[in-house]
Amino acid sequence: MGINRQQDQQRLRIAELAARHISESGIIDFQLAKRKAAQQLGVSEKRFLPSNKEIETALIEYQGLFHSDTQPEQLRKLRQTAIHAMEFLQQFHPRLAGDVLSGTANEFSHVELHVFAEYPEQISLYLMEQKIPYAEKHKRVKYDGEYQQQPMFNMTADNIEVDVIVFSQEGLRRAPNSPVDGQPMARADLKAVQDLLQAG
Repeated sequence: MGINRQQDQQRLRIAELAARHISESGIIDFQLAKRKAAQQLGVSEKRFLPSNKEIETALIEYQGLFHSDTQPEQLRKLRQTAIHAMEFLQQFHPRLAGDVLSGTANEFSHVELHVFAEYPEQISLYLMEQKIPYAEKHKRVKYDGEYQQQPMFNMTADNIEVDVIVFSQEGLRRAPNSPVDGQPMARADLKAVQDLLQAG
């Protein structure tokens, strides 16, 4: 067996195991799932590690094989919750991002919303005025290879976790890098999410 073929097979094995961890164990970080899978398989060399895109592909295949009876309905419920939350936050121009948008979400997924305001306090004040319980956190995002912390408010809607990440108003035109492929992250407005739900 050639070295390249051996590398490809090893990458595939790690990607498949990482996908299983994401789907079954609630790990939402691709890097963590990748490290755990590599450790279990006794692989330490970086050249054998799959890309996050390869893991996403393996995750889609895994869900199609083992969760085709439940995952589509879970995704639909998550997108319905996203719509409710986006309608509630409409004045802050919410955008859906992450695995609920891409379609790889599962029972462990949170709805990830990006909102835009001059000050993060505008979001917290609005949630308090509406008597919505929330936890204040931070989300690490990447712009052009550099990480930065964005304010985040975690709340629950329809028994689903919703992460509301706050960006400046200029951030509406500049998406952070996707953790999957490093390109500007895909984001969808309310109309686009409604269309997705109807198409599904």
